[in-house]
Amino acid sequence: MFLTITTTGTPERPATDLGYLLHKHPGKSQAFSTSYGTAHVLYPEADDRRCTAALLLEVDAVALVRRGKGKGRGGAPDAALAQYVNDRPYAASSLLAVALSGVFSSAMRGVCAARPELPSQARPLRIEVPALPARGGAALVHRLFEPLGWTATVEPVALDAEFPEWGDSRYVRLVLESDRLTVAEALRHLYVLLPVLDDAKHYWVAPDEVDKLLRAGEGWLPEHPEQKLITSRYLSRRWSLTREAMERLELVRLAETDDSEVEAIDNAVEDDSDTPAETQAEAEAEAGEARPTPLAAQRRDAILAALRAAGAARVLDLGCGQGQLVQALLKDVRFTEIVGVDVSMRALTIASRRLKLDRMGERQAARVRLVQGSLAYTDTRLKGYDAAVLSEVIEHLDLPRLPALEYAVFGSARPRTVLVTTPNVEYNVRWESLPAGHVRHGDHRFEWTRAEFRSWAGAVAERHGYTVEFVPVGPDDPEVGPPTQMAVFTLGTPYEKEAKAA
Repeated sequence: MFLTITTTGTPERPATDLGYLLHKHPGKSQAFSTSYGTAHVLYPEADDRRCTAALLLEVDAVALVRRGKGKGRGGAPDAALAQYVNDRPYAASSLLAVALSGVFSSAMRGVCAARPELPSQARPLRIEVPALPARGGAALVHRLFEPLGWTATVEPVALDAEFPEWGDSRYVRLVLESDRLTVAEALRHLYVLLPVLDDAKHYWVAPDEVDKLLRAGEGWLPEHPEQKLITSRYLSRRWSLTREAMERLELVRLAETDDSEVEAIDNAVEDDSDTPAETQAEAEAEAGEARPTPLAAQRRDAILAALRAAGAARVLDLGCGQGQLVQALLKDVRFTEIVGVDVSMRALTIASRRLKLDRMGERQAARVRLVQGSLAYTDTRLKGYDAAVLSEVIEHLDLPRLPALEYAVFGSARPRTVLVTTPNVEYNVRWESLPAGHVRHGDHRFEWTRAEFRSWAGAVAERHGYTVEFVPVGPDDPEVGPPTQMAVFTLGTPYEKEAKAA
């Protein structure tokens, strides 16, 4: 297997800086032992104007067969003779990708102790791979590399030059050129995409391959248009690993979009649905008396009653958390389709365990789905439902993000009924355990008065063609109102809209 990396330069910025980036001196050749042979690094040319580094991998075919344990070509279900007669020693594949990561590990990480300013600099790059298996042909090569900033020249290799009518083989000669990528980015692209194009690996794909993919794909894979194909092929179409990788990539994408950390996006809520202040207050009220109904249970009862009154059958629980409301909805057969949506995969995993989805009967399982998604973005999967519930969700968002949620739910998804519950900050004075000026939960970005909530809800209804009513949840104090306030939005009919306009 053979691969070259070429760059050009000037006397002020010499091309031989490539030696610093690859951590391999241009003045000598070096050999490195790998599990399946020997990797050689040499420089066919090296001066200030032009420098080329070549990686030559000599594959030990016998070692490949022995380590493959008779699984054939890379463990793929090919013919039995494939372990003896195959293209592994000659065509770029996962063997070359592994050699790249081993020989150029520091370069892939973007580390250069001698010249720390170099790794972040984009430079003219030309990469040549003389023989590359491409299951999907030249078109797939372009789809994989060009979104990353490469100009790809792909020359199909004829199946037999003496018989052109037989057509092209699955091999191509690949030339990649770019002047806006770093060496580290280029190596990470090759590390992932060479085995993706080959669509086979020479070793068993274990769960740690997900971490390898995410490390190498950092900064480019979450937004790649062929993300699903890349992930599936890289993980040898192992469904469980592919799903895990896709979920983690979605978290990365959302975090990058929001300019925040993944940990801040994947913030699973506590197991108790009541806020700490509500839980403590109820515990204090319990002393010497029968335990009162938790406010969380009262919220769920109020939501279920409103959904039944609206005649909803297909319901979205937006920001479903750990699935308490989804569990309650499943107990009522009139709710025929229930979809729980949350950005946190940890919360969805806990919800799945709570609902026992893996042991649920077929008919019951057909009624419920848990999906990952952010309420800050429109999602076609959320359209066409009878009702949507936002229970104790909006107060966890920064105020500038509320318009995005508003449009995603009321402007794009547009269910017939939307239920929104949120704390009533006026009621906080009734809880002696809550210090003055504090919100009920540390993650609450705000808590509204009744007037503030009614003002927001009324404006949302006006903008999107809904009517809105307000329902108290919990004891309705004559001075400060209920602990939880709920708005019931109902989508107006065309006649109602015309009457309102008139």
